Amino acid sequence: MGSIPTWARVYVVCVVLAAVACLTPLPVVHAPWWIVAVLAALYAGCERIPFPHSPKGAAARVAERGAPRGLGTFLPVLLAGAFLLPPSAAALVALPGALLARVEQRPRWLRRVWRAAQLAVAVWAASRVHWALGGGDAIALPHFPYALVPAGAAVLTFCLVLTALDGGILALAERVPVRGAWRGLFSRSLASVAVHGLAGLMMAVLWRSQYGPVAALLVLLPMYVSCWAFAQYHRERAAHQATIRALVQAVDIKDGYTRGHSERVGQASMMIARELGMDDERVEVLRFAGILHDVGKLGVPTRLLRKDGPLTPEERRIIELHPEYGHEMVRGIGFLGEARSAILHHHERIDGSGYPYGLVGRQIPEFARVVAVADAFDAMTSTRSYRRARPVPVALEELERCAGAQFDPGMVRALVRALNRHGWHPAVTAGAYPPTPPVSSRTEGNPTDKDPAPTGADECGAGRDPDGVDPSASGVVGRRRP
Repeated sequence: MGSIPTWARVYVVCVVLAAVACLTPLPVVHAPWWIVAVLAALYAGCERIPFPHSPKGAAARVAERGAPRGLGTFLPVLLAGAFLLPPSAAALVALPGALLARVEQRPRWLRRVWRAAQLAVAVWAASRVHWALGGGDAIALPHFPYALVPAGAAVLTFCLVLTALDGGILALAERVPVRGAWRGLFSRSLASVAVHGLAGLMMAVLWRSQYGPVAALLVLLPMYVSCWAFAQYHRERAAHQATIRALVQAVDIKDGYTRGHSERVGQASMMIARELGMDDERVEVLRFAGILHDVGKLGVPTRLLRKDGPLTPEERRIIELHPEYGHEMVRGIGFLGEARSAILHHHERIDGSGYPYGLVGRQIPEFARVVAVADAFDAMTSTRSYRRARPVPVALEELERCAGAQFDPGMVRALVRALNRHGWHPAVTAGAYPPTPPVSSRTEGNPTDKDPAPTGADECGAGRDPDGVDPSASGVVGRRRP
């Protein structure tokens, strides 16, 4: 949200006004204010408690940057407030911690205000449902298992409100397509929120019991351990991503003219995936597929990758082995999932004339069909040793011309829609390389580019670019390598 769209700011203001409305009855609410103060201080403290650091080293430092630094939004305290306090007082518990929370991305103040308002509204709604179903009496007595009914309804309400508000900000601030903004948010959040809800219910019951608040606070200890384990998972994932970046850098160093290509393919693959409405988990795996699609080039002799002249048939066959090399290199990396099939099959063609196995149409895995289009698009819009970059509109025309023969038409249409919506602003983060010259947008050509002489090819498939793009009669793609 570095540059916040106007409608996103309006949306944040509306949520803030809703939070203010939730807090309006506070002056006339009869609440145990000492409980409000204790829970608010406890929640603010949980937002600031750091996790123990891992042993230091290069890999550990990379992992630390990608892992949560503290407990973050510690929901058991908020949900305990929803179970113990009237709605307006419960909403107040979230404000100090959210406004003091660590925020890595800018604008920090707007993110803090947004999170505070979002949590206040969600806690207010959960508390309202809980008390409407008689949850206050069920906790005070306590009545089990009846107490689980209002508590479960409150947790569901809390999760629904959070995901509804999150989807709105994704659509307006991050420009995620409306049909995909809310997809999967509730289902992915429910299990985690439910576990936190049970911990919050235990806190509330113990708080009202003869053992008092001190016993209730002991519930937070196993939750801290659980959050620490979750942070360790994130560190491990960050280490995996660092390994991936190292592999990509190795490929970029080996073939200097494709420097940054892998990350741009990952970026274009994500754009296509979001346009197709894939959930966030598949989008992330598809990004890995795009980033690693050419990792098999590490097994190809450098002299062939850097050769300026045409390749012999034997040299073409050697280069065409790189998808199988890449698949062998990543087959043991479990979290890549579908990305492994994309690495193996991204040079297959819809008409069956691709490699390595000559798959046809829907036999080609979906991820491979996405990466093939993204790969071809970046190959055409990037400068190589054997030709200059083409303007984005020209590259898209070539993709559309080859759709149905070389590329999946649905994937090509998705890329066109994504570029019309967002433009093409490639960002390379894999290494400390000189920046790639900016590529023209969908509607702007590059006036300095001049089309080379026509290749003489009358149809897709007359020749092959190293990244799988076929030359055309327009001369858009060079003729150098397979």
